[in-house]
Amino acid sequence: MTAFVAELVGTALLIIFGGGVCAGVNLKKSFAQNSGWIVITMGWGLAVAVAAYAVGQFSGAHLNPALTLALAFNGDFPWADVPKYIAAQMLGAMVGAVIVYLHYLPHWKETDDPGAKLGVFATSPAVPNYFANLISEIIGTFVLVLGILAIGANKFADGLNPFIVGFLIVAIGLSLGGTTGYAINPARDLGPRIVHFLLPIPGKGSSNWSYAWVPVVGPILGGSFGGLFYKAVFLGKMTAEFWYVLIAIIVVLALTFISQGKTSNSYNKAKNAFM
Repeated sequence: MTAFVAELVGTALLIIFGGGVCAGVNLKKSFAQNSGWIVITMGWGLAVAVAAYAVGQFSGAHLNPALTLALAFNGDFPWADVPKYIAAQMLGAMVGAVIVYLHYLPHWKETDDPGAKLGVFATSPAVPNYFANLISEIIGTFVLVLGILAIGANKFADGLNPFIVGFLIVAIGLSLGGTTGYAINPARDLGPRIVHFLLPIPGKGSSNWSYAWVPVVGPILGGSFGGLFYKAVFLGKMTAEFWYVLIAIIVVLALTFISQGKTSNSYNKAKNAFM
């Protein structure tokens, strides 16, 4: 199996299990309906573990563009292979989303809530606020990458690492995931969101494209900085990229804050004009 195929298959498995648990909890007439956030976080944790076990020997089981970029910034992965890995991850996420759609085929008509249907495929914020939502995704993915690198530095019994990483995903979901649904992976959110847009899902509503940039930009910035932070602080190898990415985070957050303020002011003025 080539690394490209491994990342495609692994990311598809990730979405089959992860998107599948969201479907089971969200869609009507599923036996798992309303089983709650803990079930979802456990499902995603096990999804990562199983996918990593399946393809780790072939590609390292990145399964996440944010992790691939972090490892490249860290010097642990060749930049020349980054486009290939990200393309495979995106395709795999889309394949996985289609499989989830087919598996739950009768349940889409039974479910009235468009938001519940979108939640099977992509994340949405509990409180819409681009600035705060972006911070959440940056922090979540920073912790993800930092945790993966820290876990990798420890010695476990053979084959135990993916299982421990799965528990890291559960921990992030339980502690930090309640704000945005913790995408912490651009492919995990964008690939299935595209599938949601394309598939003939009854009453599916909007794919919420106005928010779609947050679970892409946030994880890329947070993950990249997580890798560089580990290298600088844990390994004592400070690089110029550390400061470049940190400045990029500050600039993007500042622009988001300013843009959000302007949008809010424009909305308030328009609202007052009609009152």
